[in-house]
Amino acid sequence: RDPLWSRGLGDVYKRQGKLMTVTYLKRGKPDEERAQDDAKTKATVETILSDIETRGDIAVRELSSKFDSYAPHSFKLTHQEISDLIASLSDRELSDIKFAQEQVRNFAQAQRDSMLDIEIETLPGVILGHKNIPVQSVGCYVPGGKFPMVASAHMSVLTASVAGVPRIIACTPPFKGKPNAAAIAAMHMGGAHEIYVMGGIQAVGAMAIGTETIESVHMLVGPGNAFVAEAKRQLFGRVGIDLFAGPTETMVIADDTVDAELCATDLLGQAEHGYNSPAVLITNSGKLAKGTIEEIDRLLKIIPTADTAGKSWEDYGEVIVCDTYNEMLKIANEIASEHVQVMTDRDDWFLEHMTCYGALFLGARTNVSNGDKVIGTNHTLPTKKAGRYTGGLWVGKFLKTHSYQRITTDEAAAEIGAYGSRLCLLEGFVGHAEQCNLRVRRYGGVNIPYGGAAPYKEPSE
Repeated sequence: RDPLWSRGLGDVYKRQGKLMTVTYLKRGKPDEERAQDDAKTKATVETILSDIETRGDIAVRELSSKFDSYAPHSFKLTHQEISDLIASLSDRELSDIKFAQEQVRNFAQAQRDSMLDIEIETLPGVILGHKNIPVQSVGCYVPGGKFPMVASAHMSVLTASVAGVPRIIACTPPFKGKPNAAAIAAMHMGGAHEIYVMGGIQAVGAMAIGTETIESVHMLVGPGNAFVAEAKRQLFGRVGIDLFAGPTETMVIADDTVDAELCATDLLGQAEHGYNSPAVLITNSGKLAKGTIEEIDRLLKIIPTADTAGKSWEDYGEVIVCDTYNEMLKIANEIASEHVQVMTDRDDWFLEHMTCYGALFLGARTNVSNGDKVIGTNHTLPTKKAGRYTGGLWVGKFLKTHSYQRITTDEAAAEIGAYGSRLCLLEGFVGHAEQCNLRVRRYGGVNIPYGGAAPYKEPSE
């Protein structure tokens, strides 16, 4: 964490000239231990990606057998296999998937409609514009080893489809030794052109690097565990990525307008994702803080996913008590959590002033699970403080904004060329200047010596 925050309890901090009292009733695993975990993950991923690049399909098959105990004749599903899996779902299950996809599609389409191609004439005869062009091939990772993340298909595959991506491939790991019907249905209904039952580093590596049977993509998207997130990080540059979307993070910002049951439920609801999912409560109520810790202890005795949620809470859970709302805000922006549930008497104030986060969930009536599964906003969000410099996955991530220019008159070619000539020589670029000088000579009738600067002409001349 930021070194400005002491590791002690109940300390007074001086930050930007102001005293702040912050009490940690509970801390997670020390930063040093987290860094050691990250280093081990990095080394593992490097080795596996190198193996995939060297041995292609053979490596992918061996890795799938090792990690998922799954090695079918073909990882790519046929149309018939997809149809059979969809047919195994009930009408209710299919209807629920369709409803969720409708919400995601509607919001994504509204976002797409807000992104306009433009063309303007900035000077007489000078035309500038930009076009929004879809990425031409995208690989969508849909997690599913521990829990089949059906909703991740809506967030990646469907959103790419709304953006107009012409080739969308999707990978999800086997669930209990076979393809998960609901996840496959969501991928197909969302618009995937190719579906592979393949998980982890081998899936992300195969999509980005390519193998004998899988054509590489231009961009990778989707959430995943620490290994998937690290693989995306290492592959960035070779392909584009949406963002760093690692293990789930959640933060609850609350005051005494809500109770411990709400706070504890919302923290554990995300902590159950895995063994390393940070869950943080920031409050100005000591009573709520202590009550939430007690309520979490109670819930961990009855929640079926206590093994994972409890481990995350033990190692990554934190409870921070502040004196003021301003202190709560500052610490929340420092942490830059993926999910931020705000339940206070001034939710709109936090909406106005929060600057670093993945997504906000305002008020007790909504919750992070709504965003995860059905409400319509995208659930692939920045983690590990990436919310300081990027938002989450959205339709715009699948679009590239490309500019263009055109000059339609001789007068404009000569005028812009003359400015360009002088500005290029100001930086010492003679070759650049000659590109401009040639236009001034041809379209402006001015005889400029080679490598010389175009003369300035007053507009009235």
